[in-house]
Formats: sequence, structure tokens, C-alpha cells
Amino acid sequence: MDYPEKTCSIERLVTHEKLVQATLAGRKTQQRRNGVYGYPDETFELEGTIFVVTDLFQQKLGDMTDADALAEGYPNLDVYRDLILKMHGGMQWNDEASAWVHCFKAQE
Repeated sequence: MDYPEKTCSIERLVTHEKLVQATLAGRKTQQRRNGVYGYPDETFELEGTIFVVTDLFQQKLGDMTDADALAEGYPNLDVYRDLILKMHGGMQWNDEASAWVHCFKAQE
């Protein structure tokens, strides 16, 4: 698949401390971003653990499920949506807006 150019470096994919800890614990396996931060098979490191991007695709916010929110490290979609809106002041949730979904796992 042809992907667009990166909009940010992969080192910026997972940065919030709580999300770093959720990733290290295996509770977070996805990160949605407005742009591309890493391509499949690319790696990044969190506190000495290497993670590999396993998939990259676009998804409309309105297509997200509770399972997607759980993969993001949140208990359900309502909690995820509320936190995202608090983190990005002035942002409105638009079901038609899309985000790049970066899927990853700890490298074996």
C-alpha cells in the first residue's frame, strides 16, 4: 500500500506517561493520529522495550467501537471521546473525520 509522507517522527507516536505505561503493560496496542507517524514494520522504543508497527490504516471516528477504545488504552469509547475532547480544546467530535490508526506490539 502507498502511504503518505510522515507528518511526525515515530518517537512522538506514544508520549503521554499514562499511555506509555499502558503500552508497556500490553493494554494499549493502537494510537490514532491526524497524520502518519510510523509505517508497518517500523520500530520505536519505550523505556527500553522495542515496539513494531504491525498495521496502518485510516478510520472514521464514527466507525470506532468500544474495542477500538480499549486497544487505545481506555475502558470504552465514551471515556476515550471525552478525554480526546478535553485534551484538544475547541475540538468537536466529527463522526466523518478520519484518523490514521497505528497498530503495534512489543517486538519478540
